[in-house]
Amino acid sequence: MSSRVTRAVARLTAALGLTVAALAATVAPAGAAPQAMGQCTTSSGVVLAVDFSHWGGPVYRSCGTTPTTGYELLNQGGWATTGTGHDGPAFICRIGYSGHQGGKQYPTPQQDDCVLTPPASAYWSYWHANPGQNTWEYSQRGAMLYKPKPGSVDLWIFGGTNIEGTEGKPTVTPDQLRAHNTRPAGAPAPKDTRTAAPLPPDVNTGPRPENPPPADRTPPTAAPPAQGAAPPVPSTPASPASPSAQPTESASPSPSPSVSPPASPSPSTGTGAVAAQAPGPQVVEAAPAADAEHDTGSYLPAVATGALVLLIGAAAVFAAKRRRRTE
Repeated sequence: MSSRVTRAVARLTAALGLTVAALAATVAPAGAAPQAMGQCTTSSGVVLAVDFSHWGGPVYRSCGTTPTTGYELLNQGGWATTGTGHDGPAFICRIGYSGHQGGKQYPTPQQDDCVLTPPASAYWSYWHANPGQNTWEYSQRGAMLYKPKPGSVDLWIFGGTNIEGTEGKPTVTPDQLRAHNTRPAGAPAPKDTRTAAPLPPDVNTGPRPENPPPADRTPPTAAPPAQGAAPPVPSTPASPASPSAQPTESASPSPSPSVSPPASPSPSTGTGAVAAQAPGPQVVEAAPAADAEHDTGSYLPAVATGALVLLIGAAAVFAAKRRRRTE
């Protein structure tokens, strides 16, 4: 009986060890390849935008490859997140970008210790806009489960909202953030491979043209007037007072000046360049940067629990072996 207990406990301990190892191996976020903003198009890549206006910062936007998850997109190219001690890394509590404030994540530890789930009035809410859509949809899935579509926009804003997403909507529109180019920047234009259809063999296209000598391009001189002929009389313009005088051109009234809307600045692809000027937060491009340090504290409770279970299992095995020796 003791040997059976020992084997059962050993199997349980091994299974728990594999579970903890798998958990530790999946904590590091999988890399979605970061791209320059010019590589995102209306049908490829996904635009990630994070609104730091709650702390006086801009709205940063960057480009990532697809298919991927919202969590992977938010942990690549210099972006990093911190989860909560209660819910793990899947619940986004802090967001930082290494190109902004040295990678400082917001909210700061003084504002939220990220131990428990943040309140509904102060947390990072997740929004999507599918390709061609200019309205935001509040995410009904977590960042680890949601897979954005190619050509779509992901937006994170800090504040309060409800589960239906009818409150606390973003002030920036999807069209201010999405990529409007149809092909990646720097890609050559597609060549026209169409060819003219051949004519039927029975169609008569006429005799083959010959190559005549070049024509004399000297303008012809006017022939002298015949002897005794009266010289031509030049025509005089009609007098304005003459009733037969007709104006050659009707005078049109001067057009009234029209006010044209100011031209919007073209998006720049440089690091930190202003990407759009519109009412609301300033939009700035976040070029791919060195990866910031990822949070390691959010999954410690799970690892600690697994280690505790391992210790209990090892103690049970030791106790069973000792009891067998005494018998």
